[in-house]
Amino acid sequence: MRKTAVLFLTLAALPLMGQSAPAPAPAPLDPMASDKVASYDWVRPEADYVRREVMVPMRDGTKLFTVVVMRKGTKDAPILLSRSPYNATGHTSRNRSQKIEEILPVMDAPFVNDGYIRVYQDIRGMQKSEGDYVMTRPLRGPLNKTGIDHSTDAYDTIDWLVKNVPESNGRVAAIGSSYLGFTTLMALIDPHPALKAAVPQSPMVDGWIGDDWFHNGAFRTFGFDFALSQMVEKGGGDVPRGAGDEYDQFLEAVSSGGYARRWGLEGLPAVRKMMEHPAYDTYWQEQAVDKLLAKRKLTVPTLVMLGQWDQEDSYGAPAVFKAVKAAQPDAPIMLGIGPWRHSGANYEGSSLGALKFEGDTALQFRLNWIKPFLDCRVKTNPAPCQPMPAAVTYATGADRWEVDAKWPAGIETPLYLAPRGTLSWSKPDKAGADSYVSDPASPVPFMARPVKMDGDQWRGWLVADQRFASGRTDVLTYTTPVLDKPVHIKGAPRVDLAAATSGRDSDFVVKLIDVYPKELSSQPGMAGYQLGVGIEIFRGRYVHGFATPAPLEPGKTYRFGWSLPHVNHVFQPGHRIMVQVQSSLFPLYDRNPQTWVPSIFEAKAADYQKATQTVRYGGADASAVWLPVAKD
Repeated sequence: MRKTAVLFLTLAALPLMGQSAPAPAPAPLDPMASDKVASYDWVRPEADYVRREVMVPMRDGTKLFTVVVMRKGTKDAPILLSRSPYNATGHTSRNRSQKIEEILPVMDAPFVNDGYIRVYQDIRGMQKSEGDYVMTRPLRGPLNKTGIDHSTDAYDTIDWLVKNVPESNGRVAAIGSSYLGFTTLMALIDPHPALKAAVPQSPMVDGWIGDDWFHNGAFRTFGFDFALSQMVEKGGGDVPRGAGDEYDQFLEAVSSGGYARRWGLEGLPAVRKMMEHPAYDTYWQEQAVDKLLAKRKLTVPTLVMLGQWDQEDSYGAPAVFKAVKAAQPDAPIMLGIGPWRHSGANYEGSSLGALKFEGDTALQFRLNWIKPFLDCRVKTNPAPCQPMPAAVTYATGADRWEVDAKWPAGIETPLYLAPRGTLSWSKPDKAGADSYVSDPASPVPFMARPVKMDGDQWRGWLVADQRFASGRTDVLTYTTPVLDKPVHIKGAPRVDLAAATSGRDSDFVVKLIDVYPKELSSQPGMAGYQLGVGIEIFRGRYVHGFATPAPLEPGKTYRFGWSLPHVNHVFQPGHRIMVQVQSSLFPLYDRNPQTWVPSIFEAKAADYQKATQTVRYGGADASAVWLPVAKD
C-alpha cells in the first residue's frame, strides 16, 4: 500500500517535470517610462508573404535601398524589377496588410499570385538609397563623366539579385511607368544577361521634344511642382501658391521665369537646367533615350506602351518604337496603346472622363498581353512565345482591341482646311485665309476654368469637351459635313500648317476633334460633345530647326509642321471631324510674348503684345492635317 502510494505520487508529478515554470510577470512600468519604441514589425507571422529590405551595392560602393517581396513558399521564380524615385517602401506597403495583393500595387497581383518575385528599388540619391540624385541622370558620356548611370545601376542590381535571392530562377524582367518607364528603358542599354524582357510604360524619353518639360519648344509649367516635390529634402511639395485658379496665378507672374522667381524656384538645380537650355541643344539631345537606343542593337524583347490620352509622356513610347525599328527592322519590340491617361495601364480602365469602354481595358491588357509576354520569357520551362506583332492598340470610338503587323497602320490622307470653316478631302483650288487676334493678356486656357493641374481634372483634360474653346474669337474652327461612313485612323496625325503672324514669334496649337451628334439618345451626356483625339503645340521660333531658334518675319507665310500623338480612333457615321487652330494652351504651356526675346523665360510684361495670326488654305499654301487612314 505504501509503495503504491509513492508510485502514484511519483507518476502524478511527471507531467510537471516536463513543463517550464511560467514566466514571471513583468514589473509594473514607471509612470514616467518613455512611451516611444524603436520599431514595430508590421509584417506579422501569419502574413502570406516574405518581405525583405536590403541595401544593394553598386560598382562605386553606393548602396541602393531595395525591397524584395514574394508569396511564402515561392521558389524557382522569375524576378520583376522596378527602379523608382517615388519610394520603394511606399510601393510595397499600399496597405499595411498580411495579404500580398494588398501591400503591392494593384497591377502586381497577377504576377505575385503566379509565382513572381516582386522587387522595387529606390534609385540613386532618393528616399533610403545612398548617392546623389540627378533628375534624369544622363548616360555616361559627354554629359556624365562619372561612369555611373541608370544603365550601370540596373546591371549591378540585377547581378546582385540573381546571386543573392535564393528563390530566384535567375531570370529578370524590368517594368515601370513614367519615371520608372525611363529607368526600364535605361536597363536595355548594355543589359545584364539575366534581363530577359522589359515593359516600359509611358516612359520619359525626350523631355524637350514631347514629354514632360517641353513640347516642340513650348515650356510646360506643371514641371515646377514636380521639381519642388522631388528635389527638396526639407520643405518640398507643391508650389505653395494656395488655392485658386492657376490661370490667374501664372498670368500674374508674367513669364514662367517670373513664376519661378516669385516662388523661389530659380535656385533649384533642375529648374535652372531647364531655364538655361530653352532650345534643343546638346543638353537635351544627349539625353534623348530613343536616340541612345537607336545607336545600339536591341537584344531584350520589349513591350513599350502608353495611354492614347497620356497627359504627361505622350511622345516617348512611339518615339522609341520608331527609332529602334528604323535602326533595326527586326528588333524584338512591340508598341501598345490603350484608352488611358498617363500610367493608366496600371489602374482601373473601364472609363476615362466622360468616355466609357468595353470592360476594364487596363486589366485586359495586363492579363492578355503583358503577362503572357513576360511569362514565356522569364518563367522556368514556359510555353513558347507567340510571334510579336508590331502593335496592339485599342480602337476608341469602336471599342475593340486590334493587332497590327506594322505601325503606323494607316495611309497618310490629307484633310484640308477650306473656306467658311470647313474641312475637305480635296485641296481647295482657290487660295484663301482666316485670321484671329492672339492676345497674351487673355490666352486660351487648356481646360475649362478654374484651372487646377492636379487630380481628376488634370488626369482627364485631354478628353474634356472642347466646346469651352470653340466659341472664342481667337480660335479658328473647321469642320467636315456629317460623316456617312466611318473614318478610322491608326498612327500619328501630322499637321502641315501654312501660317503667318504680325509678330516676331508665335505659338500654334492644332486640335483634332471628334464631334458627336447633336442628338444622341443612347448617350445623352455625349450629345454634341467635342472629344479631343489629338492636341499638340508648336513654338514658331523653331520653324527652321529645334536647335536654331530665330525671329519670324512679320507677315511672311511659313510652313509649320509637327505631329499629334499616336492614336487608334474611329470617327463614326453621324459624327463630324473638327480641327481647331489657336495660339495658346495656358497655363500648361507658358505664354509666347509674340515679340522676339532670346529666352521666353526672361520675358518682361512689355514684351507681351497682341498679334494677328493668319492661317492659309487652298492653292500653293494649302494647310492640312494628314490623317493615317486605315483601310478597314
